[in-house]
Parts: sequence; structure tokens; C-alpha cells
Amino acid sequence: MKRKWPDVSFEMLVSRRARMHFGLSDSLFALDGNVILADPRAAREAASAINAVRRVSGEVDRSVNASDINAAGLLHEMMHRLIGIYRETVDPDVFARALKELEIDLGVSAVETTLEAFVEAFPPRIVRDDEILPLDYLEGATDGIANRQVVIEEIVLLWLANANPALAPLRDLFDDAELVRTTAYSAVVNRLQAFFAGRPGLERGGATLVDLLREPASASPHSLQKQLEFIRNRWGVWLETMMIRLLGGLDLLAEEHRPVFPPGPGPIVAPTYEPWSEEEFEAFSADLEWMPRVVLIAKNIYVWLTQLSREFEREITRLDQIPDEALDRLQSQGITGLWLIGLWERSRASATIKRWMGDEDAVASAYSLHDYIVASDLGGQQAFDDLKARAWERRIRMTTDMVPNHVGIDGRWVIEHPDWFIGLPDCPYPDYRFTGADLCADERVGIYIEDGYWDKSDAAVVFKRVDHWTGEVRYIYHGNDGTSMPWNDTAQLDYRKPEVREAVIRTILHVARLSPIIRFDAAMTLTRKNFQRLWFPEPGSGGDIPSRSGFGISRIDFERMMPEEFWREVVDRVGVEASDTLLLAEAFWMLEGYFVRTLGMHRVYNSAFMNMLRDEANDEYRKLIRNTLEYDPRILSRYVNFMSNPDEETAEEQFGRGDKYFGICTLMATLPGLPMFGHGQIEGYREKYGMEFRTPRWDEQPDEGLRQRHESQIFPLLRRRRLFSGVENFRLFDLITGDGVVDENVFAYSNEFEGERSLVIFHNRFGDTAGFINNAAPMLKPWRGEEQTPVHHRLGESLGLADSKDMFVVFRDLVSGLEYIRSSREIRDRGLFVQLDAYQLHVFWQLREVSDDEGVLWAPLVKTLQGHGVEDIDVARRQLKFAPVLGPWRRVLELMAAGGESETLEEALLVWFVACMKMEGLSGSAAGAVVEAVEAFEVALGREAAEGRLDEDQSCSLVLGAWTVVRALGILLGNEGTFDHWDRWLLGREMLEVAIETGTDEQAAEEDVAAVALLLEIEDWPRDLVAGLAPDLVLEDLLVIPAVHDFLGINLWDGHQWFRQEALETFLGWMDTAARHWIGEESTAGEQAVIEVDRFLGAVKTSADASGFRVDRLLEGLRPGGVDEA
Repeated sequence: MKRKWPDVSFEMLVSRRARMHFGLSDSLFALDGNVILADPRAAREAASAINAVRRVSGEVDRSVNASDINAAGLLHEMMHRLIGIYRETVDPDVFARALKELEIDLGVSAVETTLEAFVEAFPPRIVRDDEILPLDYLEGATDGIANRQVVIEEIVLLWLANANPALAPLRDLFDDAELVRTTAYSAVVNRLQAFFAGRPGLERGGATLVDLLREPASASPHSLQKQLEFIRNRWGVWLETMMIRLLGGLDLLAEEHRPVFPPGPGPIVAPTYEPWSEEEFEAFSADLEWMPRVVLIAKNIYVWLTQLSREFEREITRLDQIPDEALDRLQSQGITGLWLIGLWERSRASATIKRWMGDEDAVASAYSLHDYIVASDLGGQQAFDDLKARAWERRIRMTTDMVPNHVGIDGRWVIEHPDWFIGLPDCPYPDYRFTGADLCADERVGIYIEDGYWDKSDAAVVFKRVDHWTGEVRYIYHGNDGTSMPWNDTAQLDYRKPEVREAVIRTILHVARLSPIIRFDAAMTLTRKNFQRLWFPEPGSGGDIPSRSGFGISRIDFERMMPEEFWREVVDRVGVEASDTLLLAEAFWMLEGYFVRTLGMHRVYNSAFMNMLRDEANDEYRKLIRNTLEYDPRILSRYVNFMSNPDEETAEEQFGRGDKYFGICTLMATLPGLPMFGHGQIEGYREKYGMEFRTPRWDEQPDEGLRQRHESQIFPLLRRRRLFSGVENFRLFDLITGDGVVDENVFAYSNEFEGERSLVIFHNRFGDTAGFINNAAPMLKPWRGEEQTPVHHRLGESLGLADSKDMFVVFRDLVSGLEYIRSSREIRDRGLFVQLDAYQLHVFWQLREVSDDEGVLWAPLVKTLQGHGVEDIDVARRQLKFAPVLGPWRRVLELMAAGGESETLEEALLVWFVACMKMEGLSGSAAGAVVEAVEAFEVALGREAAEGRLDEDQSCSLVLGAWTVVRALGILLGNEGTFDHWDRWLLGREMLEVAIETGTDEQAAEEDVAAVALLLEIEDWPRDLVAGLAPDLVLEDLLVIPAVHDFLGINLWDGHQWFRQEALETFLGWMDTAARHWIGEESTAGEQAVIEVDRFLGAVKTSADASGFRVDRLLEGLRPGGVDEA
């Protein structure tokens, strides 16, 4: 029967010389039952002592890591364990046999001398403490095992350690060179190898014991980490009880071999959705009615106040001093959520650190908080309430930060509840020094950060808290997400503790009572999986935050401490106690879907939008959308899309300010989810505002061109945000090129809300492309409740188009302003053909279907336009319909504008009049109308020449000509509908084009066309005046005529109607022209009519001068005594 070999307490092989040279404490080296070197803190003490000596001797490049020392100890102990298993299962007396063979082959004296020298060089504790001589030790036994056998085993492991290249940096600790030089050590080792070569291995037919012990180093000679991994994979069956400690050693290696300053988060990739686990159940929070319309803008509060002060040229330092004009501007832009970064009372220590580090203008970080009260220098709660009320008048909701992961290094909770934080009674690294000044203003506590921060030589993971009343010292960890340096002005909360979770939830509810939108900073760090990974890693998974691998906890034990997801607790409590609150999580690490689908957040950051579209990883972002649509589209509608955020470079730096910027900004404004604008994005600012900025540090002015393009292209979309925010009717389409392949650089998608539809197309690449858009990505519809497979859609169906040859769809492009028309059936059958230049964008909306019934023919227009857009499709249709009239009319206008001979003009007029009669279905002669028109034109010209107006206004002749000719047309067609024909036949548009083509600038040409319309509407205006109607009533009747109203630019502001003074003076001139013409034609009107007209026009001019441009005062001035009263 095999007997169990007793457990022997082996000591770590460190020579007497090394212990003395490096000043190592004896207590560091006991193994088995009181293992210290497998304790990271002890390993760090050893490394610190070794490195201190090497620094003094100028061997800085030979510094060692605690993890390597820890790994060496583990290798030594695990090899001992494996040998012990060999004794138990193969040969209990193997080392007794080995000793006997050594004495036979090498001689008792040589062997004895070697063993005694070994004990002298690597003394056990009782020898080292002079309790016993080396020779006496060899004569004894430990736990029933002869010490000579123990030493033989240690010799084998000493030789293995010296032969292991990965342990070379530590060879000073266990160098066997002296033994090689002065004893038969080498011969002993060689004979032992030969001895074990003849012995059975641990496994039948397997390697010998010595070869088995050499395998880790042979497999990975230069990596302790890989050697431990080898042991884990190959020896695990024998060393199962040591696996937890082995995993801890691997964690420590991973932890210490990470970069001192980690490179930050990894690349953004499109999510691939696996079947949800039981922990990832579906639990979306329902949106309230207002939530899908939220458009957020970030404002670094101190920087914004400075910018407002400069803009409005007065001191603005408090929230209640923010001008209404600034809020009006946000409202007009379509902004419905105002995120004030830095609202709360900040850490004094944070500001002190930044100033002592050389930034004299800095305030504390906005995310290093003392408490959740509105900062006093911003006006406190009263000023916030004032701003909040004024913003709400404009339907803008306040948005505030909540920073759940940590508080300021001197925050109220650090002072009052130090046990709420992750900390230690002893410093985790013996080299840390805290000799700087006390950063805490509270006399109860001292706060010190590690010296390395002051000279930028290190980034310590803890700070030192000293209780001045009790003397207690505690080392509290800084906030940390494992992707960068610790946040050295923060303290990390310990979410294992129920009292911490409850305190944070109560704080969140407090914040919810102040603002209806809460942004949770770094929310991903507090999921159970990540919080454990960062701070209490499962053995084998650590290494993210230095020193924490030594505090690993099994998943079962951790979940016993934190039985449910903190964020699920938050969502449920807020849903009951503050239900009118939108919860927005800043979360990364592929947790976006989990945060909204399972944890119940209303919105979650979507950093892939910014990163992928900036880098033109268009296939990846389209993949993200497709995967989400096919898995659960509701996730897509919960994304927060942004082109910049406070931690990133500005949108201008990342996307420029040209077509690419506006294309991606349009995607942000029209994709499902919540659009978020960065501070200064609309203005085109390039400066990235640090969280400690009190003022902007660059002198930048808003880019007016950029703002105007936002005004025309982006803000209209934001104001119609509800059309785009949902996902139920969202469809993502492929553009298929002529080669039959999908162009992944084209984003094409449609959406619909309450019958209003849109189609957005953007080419995010420098280059050209073309093809058909028809087939949509498969889409699941889980809101229907039943088990489903993804549904496939086509463009025509998604736009709600009829399957009829007589139906056509009309739509406008917001970007170009042009309208288009296509056959509904063609789109249903083939899709929509588009040609796109570099970064070209279309936003097709205002879709409506029209039909060829009731005599309105659209098909000819579709054929004529051949896919091109026009300013107004109805105008284009009428232009096509009335082309037989408009062509001759253009010729008439060109002759009048050029002052052509009367014979030529008469010929052109005759052609036009005949065309007009034919259009109206009339027949007969138009010669009389020609004579009438020419005579009226000449009379009008003569009258205006006599008044001197033709010299002042060269375009006056075209106005008079168009007016008199159209009046003659009215007589020809029955003296009815003169203005109707002018408007319906688009005669004014044709006149506008001719005027511009013949040298009149566009604004003047538009005024001339308006003058003709005006004359046609008011040509008999003196009739009521001559009949005795009061002057104020005569003018009042004129002002309600649309042509007059528009001509005068009448507008409503501040409860009153206002007119344009210059327009009124021109209007009076045209009134005089119309009156002279009417008086000349009206047989009953005489000299008295002229007098009354002159008196009336003079009175209007006098009243206008005194009216201050107000319509009511203008009318009041025409009443008896009115001018004086006005």
C-alpha cells in the first residue's frame, strides 16, 4: 500500500548572501501554510528592498517586479508539491534511494560536503538563527523526513531555478555559482538526473520526474507568465488545490506588466448579439411622451458664462443672469435638453492639485464633487431654479450629471464615511510616499496624494487619509476605470456595501427632483461584472487595476455581496419615486444593449457613431445598425448619438466644417435615438474645454457661415425630431451599384411618424457612386409580442406608395431645396436611382402622392424632368401646362424690356393674346386687345415720364408694360380674373426671369414683379375714396389685400403690426400711378378726384412719418386729429 508522504514546510530558496545584501526580512520566505511570497504585498516589499539596493549601486535597469518574485515562489512551491505527489503515488522512498546512490557513486564525503555547503548557503530558519549547526541539521529530520532527503530535493529545485532563463533577473537571490565552484554540486545534479532517468515517471509511460519539472521552462523559457499557464493547463490535475493561488500569480503578472499609463479603451467594433443569458432579460423602460423629442446640447457652465459675457457685453457669472436671448436661440435651434456640465459644488482639493501643478486658472474638475448642491458661485439653488423655470417656458429641460463611481478626494462622504470607499489599512506599495501638503480644508481629516503625482513620475492608485481625531490612517483608492491613469482627485466608492448603494440611490433621487434628465458618468464601471473585474477580480481574470489582483473574490461570493445589478435598483426606484425622469448612461465596453434592454436605462451612449463615421468605417457602422435591427431594433432608438463629447476632440477637429460634417450631423439629427451636440459645435469652435476650465483659453469667434448652414439644414430636422426618433418604422436600405454590389459607404434609411415619411441618403466617402436603393435590411419587430423572424421590406412599401401607374410621389430635398417627382410604381418595382458625389447628402421629406385623375396630368412632367429637381413641383407642372402661353409672354416681356419697335411688340402681343384665348377655349379676334394694350402702355409711359419716374427707375417701363398688357388681357377674356391669370399662369415668375436676364438684380426684379401684382390688385382703389369713404377705412381695406400686405412687409411683433417705411413710400408711388390711370379711364372722375387722391396720399405720408412704423398709428393718423394724437 502506498503511504501518504507528510506535508513538509519548504522555505523559499534565497541564499544567506542575498538576504544580507538586500536586507530581506526572514518573514517573507516561509511557505506552505504560512505562504508569504504568494501574498502580493509581501512580494512588493521584497521587490522594493531589492530595487532600493540596485538603485544605490547604479543598477536601475535591473529592477525587479513583485509579480516575478511571486511567480518564482509559486514555481518553487508547485514543484515541491508535484514531488510530494510523486512520493505519494509512485515511490515514497525515492530521495532515500537517490541519496544512497549518490554516496555510492560520488563517495560519502563528497556528498556530505555538498549537502553541508548547501545548508550553509541556503540555511533553513533554525540554522540561520543559530539554533543548530548545519551538520546537526543534516542529522535531524523534519516532520519525520530525514533532512538530508529534504536538502536533496532542494538541490534539484535550485538547479532548475538557475537553469530557468525566465528567472535570470532574480538569480542574485539563488545563484548556485559558489556551490558549483567549491563542491561536488554539479556532479550531484548530473547523477540525480541519471538516477531519475531510470525511475518511473509520474504517469505510466510519461516523462521522468526531472524532465516533468523542466517542462514549463522548456516550453516557454523567457516567460514566467507562460510557464504558470503551462502548469495550469498541464499540471492542473495534480495541483488542483493550488489553482486559485496560481491564478492569483497570473493576475499579478498581468497587472504589473500592463503599461504604467494604459493606452485607453480598445477599438470600437460593431456588436454581435448572442442569445441573451438568463441575466440579460428584457426590461426596457417605457418612454414618456416627451422623451423621443429630446435634443441635447452640452455646455461647460463656467466657459459658457464667460462666452455669454463677451457676447452680451456684460458680466454674466450666475445661472439666473443667463439672458433670455440665449435660451430663445436654443429653442429656435430645436434644442430641448440643456446639459450643464459642472453645476455641482466641486472638490476644493481638486482645484488645489491643478493649481499647484501649474494651472493657475483652473477650477476643480467637474467630476470631482464635494456634494450634490448647486455651486454657490453659480448662484446656488435659487439661481438654478430661475434658469430652470425660464428654460421650461421654452420647453427646454435641464440636464445634470450624476457621478456614481466616485466622489471628490475631499468630498463630504470621504470626511464622514471613510468606510464607504475601497481602501486598505496598509499601503499596497511600499515605495509610495505621501510627504506633500494636506489637501483637506476640513480640520477633522488630512488628505495626501502620493508624491509621484507632484513630479509626474508615477500614478499611484491610492491616496492617504488621516483621521486627526483618532489617528487612524487609511489608504483609499482613487476612482479608476482601468483604461487610463487613476483619477487622482477622486475616491472610489465600494458598491459591495448596501449602505453605499442606498446612499447613492438617495442622491440620484435628489438630483431627479432638480432636473428631469440625468446623465450618469462612467456608468459601465458599476455593472456587477465590471465592478468585480476592476476591484475584486475572479482569480485568473485580474490585472486591470494595480494591486487589486490580490483581493480576488469568486463570482459566487461577490454576487452574494452585491445580489442584484445596482443600475436595475436605480431604474426601479426612480420609476416609482421620480417617474418623469430620463436616465442617460455613459456606458461603453459593448454594454450599450445591456444597459437599455436589461438594466432599463432610457438612453445610452453610442460612441461607435462618432468613431466609425469619423474614420469612415462605414461597413462597420452599417453592420452595427443591421445587427441591432435583426436582434432588437428598440436598442437603436435608445442610443445617444454624438460627434463630440467632453472627453473627445471637438466636432470641428474630427469632422471639419464642410460637407462631411453636415452629412454626419444630419445622420445624428435623423437616426433613431437622441442627438447630442457638443459645446461650441454649432459655432465651429475648435478648443476642447477641459473639465477644469473656468474660461475658454482660445480667442474664437462663431463661424456665421457654419451657423447659417445649421439654420437651413440641421435645425429644421431637430424641430421635427419626432419624425426620426422612433424605430418601429425605420428601414435601412442597401445601395446596389451597376456592378450588382452593395456600396457600404452609402447610408440610406427611411422613417415614418403619424403618416409623415422621410428618406435620408448620405455618401460618407470621397468619391462618386450611383445605384438603386430598394431592399431594406431584415428587421425584427419584437414589440408585436409573438415569436418572430426578421421581416424584409422594400422602399416603395416603406414609403407607403401605391401600386398604380397613375400615381406619382412628390418629395422635397431639404439640402438643395428642390422638389422631385417619381412614378410610384417604378419605385415599388425598381427602387430609387441616385447618383452621389463625395459626401453628398439628400434629406427627402414632405412626401405626398398625386395622381393623373381629374384632368391633372403628372406623367408628362415626370418625362420632362427626367429625374431632375425643381424649386416647386406644382409650379413646374403649371409651367408645362401653360407653356403655350408662357413662351409668347416671355417674348412680349423681352421686347418691352429692350424698348423694341411698336410693330414688333404688336406682333408679339397678338401671338400671345391668341394663345391665351386658345388656352381658355375662346375664339375670335385679338386685334382690339393689342391696340388697347399698346395705347395703355404708351399713356402710362408718358405719364410716368412727365413725373420724372422713368429716369429714376429704369425698370419702371417693364412694370408698366406688364401691368397694362395683363389688364388688356382681362378685357379680352371678359374683364374678369386679371390677377387670377397673373398668378395661375405664373406670368410673374416669367417676368422675374426676364428682368434678371436683362440686367436687373434679383431683389429689384422681385420688387418689380410684386409691383405688377400690386397694381393689378389696387388699380381701382380711388373708387371708394371718391365715393366718400373715410381715408382710414380706405387704407384699412387696402392693407388686408394679400399683395399689399406682402408688399409692405407687414409683420406682427410684440403685439403690434409693423410696416417697412421704404416699402410704404414705394407703395404710395404705385398708388398714384394706379389712380392716374383709373381717373384717365373713368369718365365720371374729374379734377376733384385728382385733388382727393393727392390729399389722401399726402395724409398717408404724413401719418406714416409720425407712426413709428406701427400700422395702428398709421391708421389713427388718418382720422380727424389723429396725427397729433399719434
